[in-house]
Amino acid sequence: MARDGEGAGPLGCAVAEGVVDIPGVSLGWLTKHEPRTGVTLLLFPPQARGAVDVAGGAPATRETDLLRPENLVEGPDAVLLAGGSAFGLRAADGVLQVLAQAGRGAVFGEARVPIVPAAAIFDLGVGSPEAPTAADGEAVARMALEGGQTLAEGLHGAGCGASVGKVLGPSHSMRGGQGALTLTTPDGLRVAALAVVNALGSVLSADGSVLAGPRGTDGAPLSTAPLIAAGRLPATVGEATTIACVVTNARLGKPQLQRVARMAHDGLARAVDPAHTPFDGDAIFCVSCGDLPADPSRVGTIAASAMAEAIRRAVR
Repeated sequence: MARDGEGAGPLGCAVAEGVVDIPGVSLGWLTKHEPRTGVTLLLFPPQARGAVDVAGGAPATRETDLLRPENLVEGPDAVLLAGGSAFGLRAADGVLQVLAQAGRGAVFGEARVPIVPAAAIFDLGVGSPEAPTAADGEAVARMALEGGQTLAEGLHGAGCGASVGKVLGPSHSMRGGQGALTLTTPDGLRVAALAVVNALGSVLSADGSVLAGPRGTDGAPLSTAPLIAAGRLPATVGEATTIACVVTNARLGKPQLQRVARMAHDGLARAVDPAHTPFDGDAIFCVSCGDLPADPSRVGTIAASAMAEAIRRAVR
C-alpha cells in the first residue's frame, strides 16, 4: 500500500513513514496537551503472537510476564504505550473494557479477557503531574477499532510529555515524542516500529551527529555519553525511558519474537546514546500478525533499522 513519504529506505527496503502498515493492525492515540501526557495503542488481529524484551533498569510495565515464551497466552490483543509513569498503566483498564465489549480477548468459560500488555514513560514533571486514566484508554481503543494505521508523530499520544537528554536536568533537555515507520522488502516482508522516546541519553542521526540531547550554553544539543563518562549523572532516577513496539507480517513464535525484540534493542542503541542505563526503563514489544515465512535473524535485522529510524522521527 502506498503511503505519503514512501520511498527507498535502509537495507534496500521501501519505507512508509509515520505509519504501521501491517495488515490487520490499527492505531489509536490520545494527546492531553494541558498536563502534557497521553496514550498510544496498537491493536492487533486475532491470533497475534507476541513477546517483549525489557533491557532498561527502571521499567514501568504491566502484563509483560504473559508474553514470556514458556507461558500459556500466545500473544496480545493490543499493546498500550502511556505517559504518567506507573499511574498511566491504569489506561489499560479502559482498553480491556472496550475490547471485551467488542468481543475480543481470550475465552475462559463464559468470561472474555483481552490481553493488553503496557509500558509507560515518566512525564509527571513536564506538565502538571496528571496521568492518563481508564477513560483515556477507552477513547484510544475506540479509535483503534476504526482501523487507522497512520500515527501523529512528535509530541502526540504517549510522546506528548516526552523529553530527551536529561543528564543536565529538565531545564536543559529537548523534546522527545513518538515516531513510526514501516520497512518492506521486495519479497513482501514487512517490519514496522513505533517508538515513544523519553530517553536519558542523546538521540543520534545515522551519521552519529546529535539530533537532540542536553542543551549546551549555546543552545545546541550535546552528546550525553561524554558527560556521563566524566561522572555527570542525573539527580533523580527512573525518569527516562524509550518504549516501543515492533510488528511484522512474518510468522514467528514467541521465542523467535523475543529474539527479534532483543535485536530491535540494537537499533535503539544506535539511535540513543547511552541506552539501557539504570535510569531508563527501555522496553520493546514484538508482535507477529501474519503468515509469511521468514527467519527471525532477517526480521530482527530489519527491526533494528526500523527502530532506529522510528526513534529519530520521534524527535524530528
